[in-house]
Amino acid sequence: MGVLSILDRERTIAGAGYSRWMVPPAALCIHLCIGQAYAFSVFNLPMSRLIGINHSAPGDWKLTDIGWIFTLGIFFLGVSAAILGRWVEDGGPRRAMFAAALCFSGGFLISAAGVRVHEIWAIYLGYGLIGGFGLGLGYISPVSTLIKWFPDRPGMATGMAIMGFGGGALIASPLSVWLMGKFSTPRHVGVAEAFICLGLIYLCFMLVGAAIVRIPAPGWQPAGWAAPATPKKLVTTADVHVYEALKTPQFWLIWWVLCLNVTAGIGVIGQASAMSQEMFPGRVTAIAAAGFVGLMSLFNMGGRFFWASISDLIGRKNTYFCFFILGTVLYALVPTTGAIGSVGLFVLCFLVVISMYGGGFSTVPAYLKDMFGTRYVGAIHGWLITAWSAAGVFGPVLVNYIRQYQIDHGVAKAHAYNLTMYIMAGLLVIGFFCNLFITSVNERHHMGWSRPRIAPVTE
Repeated sequence: MGVLSILDRERTIAGAGYSRWMVPPAALCIHLCIGQAYAFSVFNLPMSRLIGINHSAPGDWKLTDIGWIFTLGIFFLGVSAAILGRWVEDGGPRRAMFAAALCFSGGFLISAAGVRVHEIWAIYLGYGLIGGFGLGLGYISPVSTLIKWFPDRPGMATGMAIMGFGGGALIASPLSVWLMGKFSTPRHVGVAEAFICLGLIYLCFMLVGAAIVRIPAPGWQPAGWAAPATPKKLVTTADVHVYEALKTPQFWLIWWVLCLNVTAGIGVIGQASAMSQEMFPGRVTAIAAAGFVGLMSLFNMGGRFFWASISDLIGRKNTYFCFFILGTVLYALVPTTGAIGSVGLFVLCFLVVISMYGGGFSTVPAYLKDMFGTRYVGAIHGWLITAWSAAGVFGPVLVNYIRQYQIDHGVAKAHAYNLTMYIMAGLLVIGFFCNLFITSVNERHHMGWSRPRIAPVTE
C-alpha cells in the first residue's frame, strides 16, 4: 500500500519550479500509445491466416469475427470513460494513467496468448474489454489536468494531447508491420510476438507519462495571467457536478453536436480508399488510394491541434459553426467532384472534412470546460465520449448499407455514394441547430448554489 501511495492525487501536486510544459509531453506519452487503436486493422489479414499462413485455411478466423476486436475496444473505451470518469477526477491523473498502462499493455499480452492457443474469445477479452478500458482511462486522464494548467489556452492544450491519439496510428502501423515481419517464418505468422513487443513498449512509454505528470497547486495560475474580470459569453467561472451536468440540456446538445460531427467523419474514414477508387475508376489506383488514406491521417492529427487552437480565439461555439457550415457545403460538393472528374477537388474536400472530424474531438473538452467549469470536466468528458461510441455505429452503417442498397438497385459504383454524402450534409445541418440552441448553464446547476430565500410578508 505504501508503494502505491505514489499514485495518490496528493503526491502529484507540482512543486515550485515545475514547468507546465511538461504536462503535454506526459499526455502525448499516453495518447500516442493508445492511438494504436486506429492502426489495429493491420493485424486483420495476418490473424485470418494463422493456420494457413499464406492464405485462410479451414479453422482460421473470418474477417467478420476479427472485426469485432476493434469494435469492442472502441465500445469499452466509451463505457470505461463514462463509468470511471469520476474515479479519474477524484484520484488524479497519475493513478488513472498507471491503470491505463496496465490495462492497455495487459490487453496485448492476453491477446498474444489468445493468438498462440487460437482462441479468439481471449482477444475479445484482452484487447476488446481490458484494452478498451485502458483506452478509455488513457483518453480522458490528461484532459482536465491540461485544462487546469492552461486556463489561458485550454483549447490549444487539449489539442496537443488529443492530436497524439490521431497520430498514434502513423507510428503503430509501420511498427506493427515491421514486428510481424521480424517474427514471421514460413510456418508461423508473427502476430503473437508483435503483440508482446507492443504491449511492453507501450507499457514503458505510458508509465513515463504517469511518472512526469503533475497537477497544479490550489490557486495556481500562469505568471502574468489573471482570469478576465468579465467572463466571455458561454464561459462560466462556476463548477457543475458531473451528475448535475447530465441533467442539463446543454450536455445533451453538446452530445449530439459531437455525435453528428463524428458520424459524418467516421463514416468515410473506413471507406476512403474504396470510395476514391470507385468514384474515379481507372484514375485512382490502390497505391494512390493508400496515399490518400495516409494524408487523411495527417490532416486528422493536424486538425486536432489547429481547430482546438483556433477555438481559443473565436470560441468553441463558433468553431463548431465552422465545422457544420463548411462540412455541409463540402459533403454536398463531393458528388459534383465525381461528376466533373476532379480528383483534386475530391481530395481537398475530404482533407478539410477529416481535419474538422479531428478538431471536433479536441475542441469539445474545452467546450465542456466553458459550460461546466474545470472541477469535473474530465468526468463529464467521459460521459460525452459515449457520443463517439454511438457515432462509431451510425457512420459506418450509413455509408456501407446505403452504398450497398444503391448498388443492389442498379446504381453504378461511381455514383453509389452520392445519396450518402447528401445524408451526411443533412446530419450536419441538424448539428448546426443543436449548436445554435446551446446557451449558458442555469446557475441552479452550479455547485454551492442555493435557492434565494424570499423574505416573509409582514403586515
